[in-house]
Amino acid sequence: MSGNRSNHVTTSDKPPGVEFAIGAAAAVGAGFFTNPIDVIKIRLQLQGELEARGSYQKVYKNTFHAAYQIGRHEGILALQSGIVTALGFQVVLNGTRLGSYNLAKRYKLTLNADGDTNVIRTALVSGVAGCVGAVIGSPLYLVKTQLQAQSAKSIAVGYQHNHSGTISAFQALWNNGGFKGLYRGWYANIPRVFVGSATQLTTFGLFSDWLRPMEVFDGKPILMTFVASLLGGSCVAVTMQPFDVVATRLYNQGTDGKGKGQLYNGLFDALYKIFRTEGVFGLYKGVFPTWLRIAPHTVLCLVFYEKIARFHAYEFGK
Repeated sequence: MSGNRSNHVTTSDKPPGVEFAIGAAAAVGAGFFTNPIDVIKIRLQLQGELEARGSYQKVYKNTFHAAYQIGRHEGILALQSGIVTALGFQVVLNGTRLGSYNLAKRYKLTLNADGDTNVIRTALVSGVAGCVGAVIGSPLYLVKTQLQAQSAKSIAVGYQHNHSGTISAFQALWNNGGFKGLYRGWYANIPRVFVGSATQLTTFGLFSDWLRPMEVFDGKPILMTFVASLLGGSCVAVTMQPFDVVATRLYNQGTDGKGKGQLYNGLFDALYKIFRTEGVFGLYKGVFPTWLRIAPHTVLCLVFYEKIARFHAYEFGK
């Protein structure tokens, strides 16, 4: 499985910080294109919250109907709701996650003796690094979720925080609890990001190892990255979705005067309540837009990373 590895960018002499900067830049490029799908996904995940299947009227019938409804009632720009905080979160999350993954790969910490992907070590490195980035960037994800859930009254689903903008959202959270208010529900993203990150980068590595010896990819590293990341991103949609729904619900729920959630008391309480009232399908609400977002996002993120890394290597004579 070792194959010909001459297609990979040589990164051994790059300063470690460059890995994190490239990861952040790649994620911002990907996030700009996939944010509209994220908005749609949030709306579908909040629709029929804690209501039995078939007992409520669907405002959004499917992914494409949701896009139409949002554009019709709120304007086309509403599909880029929360874009500032969404891209800010991508900088923190993927700067940490992709930077750590590629740094670990550079020093062969995630590879086996043959130079191929070690599943357990890759999953642990990418999962833990992702969790660190997710916790640090939690206030950005909190505001992003609340802004993306906010909608015109006629098509509103879930709790509506009624922020007038990004700055006012941060001010409201700070006024309602200070530092603790900004980090409300910080734990919500940990299982989501650990599972998603571990799945994404581990399967990407495994698919890359599998595809590399194939003649069709010889001398075509970008094409190989594209195919491997598309396959890896598709796996993420299946494994991460229940935790993605839970994170959306926890971050968006309203709070009482003491900052306590009005619907859920934590991760396990949210999982239990959603499964009890909405069934297993409730935990997979919005799975199609999740795939529609995460697969292209994975492709764009990793392809952008590859292109930026190659540009950096070329510019600095590597």
